[in-house]
Amino acid sequence: MRRYVAYLLLVPLLVACGTKSGRFRIEGHLKNMNQAEFYIYNSDDGNPRLDTIRVADGRFIYETDLDKLATFVLLYPNSSEQVIFGESGATVEMEGDASNLKEMEVTGTELNDIMTSWRKNANRLTPPEVKQSAIDFIKENPSSVVSNYLLNRYLLLAETPDYEKAEEMARLMLKAQPENGRLLRLSKQLSGLKTYQVGKKVPNFSATDINGRRVSLESLRSELNIINTWAMWNYDSQSMQRKLHALKRNYGNRLSIVSICIEASPKICRPFLERDSITWSNICDGQLWDSPVLQQLGFSNVPANLLFDRQGKIVAVDVKANDLEEKVNSILK
Repeated sequence: MRRYVAYLLLVPLLVACGTKSGRFRIEGHLKNMNQAEFYIYNSDDGNPRLDTIRVADGRFIYETDLDKLATFVLLYPNSSEQVIFGESGATVEMEGDASNLKEMEVTGTELNDIMTSWRKNANRLTPPEVKQSAIDFIKENPSSVVSNYLLNRYLLLAETPDYEKAEEMARLMLKAQPENGRLLRLSKQLSGLKTYQVGKKVPNFSATDINGRRVSLESLRSELNIINTWAMWNYDSQSMQRKLHALKRNYGNRLSIVSICIEASPKICRPFLERDSITWSNICDGQLWDSPVLQQLGFSNVPANLLFDRQGKIVAVDVKANDLEEKVNSILK
């Protein structure tokens, strides 16, 4: 169930840091990329807008109104991401090679310089060492915006989330950021997430799907029920949707599915659903990682899934796409 706290509770309510300009600008240059499109959004917004950045001749510019410190997420065409810290009146420069986006230089402000330095060092470490490096940074810099991102990315968005360590770090950070409302909510919810496992009950939730139908835990009482997340910008999750479609066609009413689409608008995901004849409820409220249903269920990754029986007892968490058919077959055989 992972990774719920992705961009939803982690990135803080940041303090104002303004200049008179009230604008933030990103200028970029990428070698070995002539034309492309990126997506970018401000993950601090309660209802974030997904903007498009167009690359022409390897260069791009993005500018937006900004009157306080903010955390932006840039989504590359290969579905990887880049965090960028924005400040009012500042210009950030991005320089790199499209064939090696991990080594991207993001400079222009102290926060971005710090993040770039940490990330380039992390690129040379093993996954366990990266996690420990993130923990060490948080311990040394509990009030830093960079720490907020590292907690999210390397303790909650990891292949195996470490909710206990995340809760410990969140408590430490909250002492340094006592006015951070999101961090306060996260700290409270992590105590529940760390015990969220097979055999436990799915929490109650309710939402409205893109066709206006009300969806809740009470509406999922089949022999097997699956809730999953997906997005148009994530190819693995689209593949998962197609696998679920095949399983639904095979098992009919014995299997119920509800999907949560992490997009800025239902208009983005609807053509995919229509093309693949996916008719089960898909929730897309346009709030991306700040969606209330994600907070209720504890999801924070794409793709992610939760399998449970008709009593609401969890039988599997985050089954990989390649293992999904076998898992479902073993339960419904």
